[in-house]
Amino acid sequence: MAALDEPLKKILGGTTAKVLAEHLDLHTVGDLLHHYPRRYAERGELTRLADLPLDEHVTVVAQVADARVLKFNGGRGQRLEVTLTDGSGRLRLVFFGKGIHKPHKDLLPGRRAMFAGKVSVFHHKLQLAHPEYELLDRTADDGADAVSAFANQLMPIYPACQQMASWKIAKAVDAVLPSAQDAVDPLPEALRDGRALVPLTEALLKIHRPATKADIADARSRLKWDEAFVLQVALARRRRAETQLPAVARRLVKDGLLDAFDAKLPFTLTDGQQKVSREIFDDLATEHPMHRLLQGEVGSGKAQPLDALVLTPRGFRPMGEMSVGTEVVVPSGDLAVVDGVFPQGEREVWRLVLSDGSTVECDDEHLWIVGARGTGERVLTTRALRGDLLGADGRPRWSIAPATPVDLDGGEARPLDPYEVGRALGDDGGARPADRVPDAYRNAPLKDRLAVVQGLMDAGGQPAGGAAVYRAAAAPLAGDLAWLVRSLGGRARLGPVRDGAYDVLVALPHAYPLFRDRAPERAVPGGSDGHPEDGVGFRRTIEAIEYVGRKPVQCISVAHPDHAYVTDHFTVTHNTMVALRAMLGVVDSGGQAAMLAPTEVLAQQHHRSITEMMGELAEGGMLGGAERGTKVVLLTGSMGAAARRQALLDLVTGEAGIVVGTHALIEDKVQFHDLGLVVVDEQHRFGVEQRDALRGKGKQPPHLLVMTATPIPRTVAMTVFGDLETSVLDQLPAGRSPIASHVVPAKDKPHFLARAWERVREEVAAGHQGYVVCPRIGDEEDTPKGAKKGASGSKGAAAKASSPEDVAEKRPPLAVLDIADQLTTGPLDGLRVAVLHGRMAPDDKDDVMRRFAAGELDVLVATTVIEVGVNVPNATAMVIMDADRFGVSQLHQLRGRVGRGAAPGLCLLVSEMPEASPARARLTAVAGTLDGFELSRIDLEQRREGDVLGQAQSGVRSSLRMLAVIDDEEVIAAARDEATELVAADPELAGYPELRIALSALLDDEREQYLDKG
Repeated sequence: MAALDEPLKKILGGTTAKVLAEHLDLHTVGDLLHHYPRRYAERGELTRLADLPLDEHVTVVAQVADARVLKFNGGRGQRLEVTLTDGSGRLRLVFFGKGIHKPHKDLLPGRRAMFAGKVSVFHHKLQLAHPEYELLDRTADDGADAVSAFANQLMPIYPACQQMASWKIAKAVDAVLPSAQDAVDPLPEALRDGRALVPLTEALLKIHRPATKADIADARSRLKWDEAFVLQVALARRRRAETQLPAVARRLVKDGLLDAFDAKLPFTLTDGQQKVSREIFDDLATEHPMHRLLQGEVGSGKAQPLDALVLTPRGFRPMGEMSVGTEVVVPSGDLAVVDGVFPQGEREVWRLVLSDGSTVECDDEHLWIVGARGTGERVLTTRALRGDLLGADGRPRWSIAPATPVDLDGGEARPLDPYEVGRALGDDGGARPADRVPDAYRNAPLKDRLAVVQGLMDAGGQPAGGAAVYRAAAAPLAGDLAWLVRSLGGRARLGPVRDGAYDVLVALPHAYPLFRDRAPERAVPGGSDGHPEDGVGFRRTIEAIEYVGRKPVQCISVAHPDHAYVTDHFTVTHNTMVALRAMLGVVDSGGQAAMLAPTEVLAQQHHRSITEMMGELAEGGMLGGAERGTKVVLLTGSMGAAARRQALLDLVTGEAGIVVGTHALIEDKVQFHDLGLVVVDEQHRFGVEQRDALRGKGKQPPHLLVMTATPIPRTVAMTVFGDLETSVLDQLPAGRSPIASHVVPAKDKPHFLARAWERVREEVAAGHQGYVVCPRIGDEEDTPKGAKKGASGSKGAAAKASSPEDVAEKRPPLAVLDIADQLTTGPLDGLRVAVLHGRMAPDDKDDVMRRFAAGELDVLVATTVIEVGVNVPNATAMVIMDADRFGVSQLHQLRGRVGRGAAPGLCLLVSEMPEASPARARLTAVAGTLDGFELSRIDLEQRREGDVLGQAQSGVRSSLRMLAVIDDEEVIAAARDEATELVAADPELAGYPELRIALSALLDDEREQYLDKG
């Protein structure tokens, strides 16, 4: 047996070895040698006590300031209080009962020692209760061994536990340190020399017993390279092995399903979508399996909110009411039909503010036909416009093309003369909220709309410079007048005057006189927007682009060469799909594509979205389906027997080219005719075995596309997903926060929690809804043994705790059933409150969600079952109880359930953890940013990476001890380059036996299996 494989119990004894194994997961000599110090204390240098973190086991070097014995319980009990100091702060040590005698004798004022314990707070002061200690300045007679154990100038402070203090670990390391001479050095000599890295044996000696700070730096550099290089060699071999596997090349087929689908699209793909699509199709065309990670907003498209308006011959209709066959007006004045409706889920929405004060909402990829001074027309995205909004002179650069005015007819009768309708409204002054232009005269032919405008202007308008103004109209009539003027290609701007009234400044193209009985005084157009073009209408400049928030959106395809339509305020707009296009390309080549979704709700959404986007192309073999179409089937666990049998039949016969499903796709009964592509959505929610089971259903290994909307920093992707090629489709847009997040310190400031419930009531009073999220259900099945149900049932555990954070940790997590009872009889009394959790019957869950979505419930008290797939735009408030019990990513995901409609969202993170604790720091970080990439960095910095080979989820200790993927980007990138070059030259590592040994140690059987499955 190699020296480093020797069990610790043979060298250290059974008792010490058992503690190291059970509490620090250290079993062999090699494990202990790779248990590196977390920091070093210098002899004579006292640690800053003011910087001690709460709620952590720490080791400090400090000096005793005073010590005294105090009595309590009427003199029956006694305690020793020792005060430490270092000039920056003071720390209290507390010993009780019989345990006071030895420290009372040892810890005399002036003595220096190392102390280890858990930092807590008592009466607002930091303390260590019953810490272990090791004196550092005893005379030789007092214990020469203790002096020599810490004789080095730099004293290593090891990651420790309550059962084993740092200096005891140091003594254990001393016992095994001679075995470092037997360590096998995995780095090739050329690499070591080229990077000026010290040998491994020297690095191990220097990291544990450094003489200087330079020794520590040398050791760290070398040990980081060990971890990075060995891991990158494993991943490089994995990538190379994939290139050796056979796979069916899925090459693009001309005039196939993909081309038919692209022809229906109302837009050209964005640059980002085109780039990612090329990468995917290049991979699919090779004869080895694609392994690609696609992160970002995979549904990117050019869309508008469902409440945006689209001009039809009968007047404006909401985008959400558009369907295939709906007639719409195109900017040239022609009519065209909608030949495709493409729901895009929820997207970040922006608002264009035009020079006449009108606004229009869209997503960041939406296309606009714009012009600039001295240039022709161009088609630009909202994102491009945001980045180039102003010219060098500081003035708005871009203007929107005008729409040709057209006749409208809503079908209502117009018994009155339109001019007289306008005149009557104008004579009345238009100052009453009830004064409106009837819909029949808005959705009317051009001549009638012009007559209404002329009646209004003759009655209440007057020339004003180069335009005209209508004075002091109530908001409804002012808005109607502006609408009519814009419908004629004119310009209208509202200016508030008094008592909610508005002046309306208007101008019309030359072809349309503003006045009838004062025709010579007709307004002459002018101003910064320029003159009407050929009598069509005025251009309007884009003065600002404002962030709105997340809203449900979709885009439409218009069957017209211009691919354009007219939206809100008669604004011209131009009219995703990366994964779907990849699936269609595979179907064209004769294969099948399967999309694996983590929940039934998401699977159903994907299936519905795909079939709606494809239209008749998703009805292959069906009456009315396209000749080149294919079937798109859904397979979930809750499907009826007949539907399930048909879906299975469609898959095995090849009738269905695309299947969307949950874990039900993995079952043995599911067989494919020719599985060519597996698309995994939200990959982090699936185990490797589940993904591998689906991939194993192909006759040859299918291509794999892994999608995640969770932002992954480049360094993490390069390390964790080193065996996947990575594509980033989009990043989170900038802009003001759509969701306000705040930490509620329930223990320190209970009135803050009371205010939180008031805010929920205020949101409900404003017509909105809210969520309350708890970590636990609260039924018998999930109540910890020995714990009483509910937040109030934890006094027994809390009584034994020694600090506020112990109290918060040791009580059971707050539960849905308990909190719901407390709220309905307390702060939310009178509101319609319901519960939702994973152990409810499916019908009951569906009923609660239906009622909540329909607005029949005010507040939903739920577990994290709402984390994915729940979309209620009217929900604006979320209170997360025991928020410190959730991870950063989960809090970010939960928070995304609010602020999904037009109103801003509010997320309150309730915690009983003390202000200085790491848990509170994590919550403060979450509240401070909505940038998913930044939060993923914070998450990693706080909890480390786990095992980059994926084993953290199964409890195996991380293979990274020195390397931090967030901080060591340069080392990881360089190691990847070196590893790729070495593996290309010697795939079997025949010339590197030491590296093969290191790989065997890294890749135990379980990890090897994980890596093989990908």
